[in-house]
Amino acid sequence: MEHSSQLLKGVLDMCLLALIAEDPSYGYEMASKLEDRGLELVSEGTIYPLLSRLQKKGYIEGYFVESAGGPPRKYYRILPDGSDRLGTWTHEWQAVSAGVGAILNGGSNGGQGV
Repeated sequence: MEHSSQLLKGVLDMCLLALIAEDPSYGYEMASKLEDRGLELVSEGTIYPLLSRLQKKGYIEGYFVESAGGPPRKYYRILPDGSDRLGTWTHEWQAVSAGVGAILNGGSNGGQGV
């Protein structure tokens, strides 16, 4: 479990940006989406500092939406710099994961460089 959480820390920013790019979301909703997709190790407490960092970098912006029967929820949407960063991270991730997969499977990555 410790190794899984360490691996996840390296890609969680990318995963959050990808979720926000799909559809603006709020923190609890993102935690649920991550869990639904197999990343159950992520809690809301982990997500909020990352969202704050992504916002400070200019990749996302937060805005409040009134909620029926509760306080307003802070949603996040991706900004143009965030879309650019997500594209770069996605390309890098695909190269790294292909290389790791080739190593774990005892083969080659077809000559693809990382």
